[in-house]
Amino acid sequence: MNIGNRILSFLIGIVSLFPFWLIYVLSDILFILLYYVFRYRKSVVDENLSQAFPEKTTSERNKITKKFYKHLADMVLETIKMKAITAKEVRKRIRLNNPQEVYQYLDRKQSVIGVTGHYGNWELGIHSLSLMINNPVLIIYKPLTNKGFESIFNKIRSRFGAQMVPMKQTLRQILSHKDIPHVSIFLSDQTPAPSESNYYTPFLGQETLVFQGVEKIARSTNFPVVYCHINRLRRGYYECTFTTLCSEPKNADAHRITAKHVQFLENIIKQRPELWLWSHRRWKYKPIS
Repeated sequence: MNIGNRILSFLIGIVSLFPFWLIYVLSDILFILLYYVFRYRKSVVDENLSQAFPEKTTSERNKITKKFYKHLADMVLETIKMKAITAKEVRKRIRLNNPQEVYQYLDRKQSVIGVTGHYGNWELGIHSLSLMINNPVLIIYKPLTNKGFESIFNKIRSRFGAQMVPMKQTLRQILSHKDIPHVSIFLSDQTPAPSESNYYTPFLGQETLVFQGVEKIARSTNFPVVYCHINRLRRGYYECTFTTLCSEPKNADAHRITAKHVQFLENIIKQRPELWLWSHRRWKYKPIS
């Protein structure tokens, strides 16, 4: 780890010890910097919202944009806070509405494929799920170019026992746990390169390149697919609702599971668009006509 990442790790450790009231003071300052001063990826956010919601007025999209940046600032500081947050505080901050939806499979010795998106506070959701079950929790992630940065945040994410699994090792790790009921979590809205997928599906009104890993693994293992919807209740507080998308993947038609989890995410984004990560270039690839 280089000196820059060591300094970053030290600063994260200090800030993570701050009480929540101070965390949100810092978040308010960060929002001003991101939105007004640096205009962080503002053109990307504007373009994404314009493409996803052409029926909305500019004023309506601007309101979503401002709410998004406020949520993004909170997300950054809440993720830093995860380094020192207690298990008791995690349980207080995320209400689990129906954990029995996952328990029913684990109790029958079935593993579960969990799907979520860059929505709500997916990072804090890792801690919540890790504390919810005693079974192994595999978090499938796309490795970063900056390995030091990746190492810092993977240590934070795995504090309560989650196992971080690079995307290319997914099948190997899941098969290594085949005799142990476990939950593997996929972020369904990651953007693949054309070399990683060639499947496009409608999402927010656009043909969108998607990974098919969830469907391929689900159909080959017959593990049920459950969506983890992390919704924001108020600042600093969330709820998680589990919904089974497919209980018998081996019987599902081709692309059906992919269509289901993509559609589920689209529906919740339309309900509260400010909670999705609009600052990433989700539609940088287009299908070849």
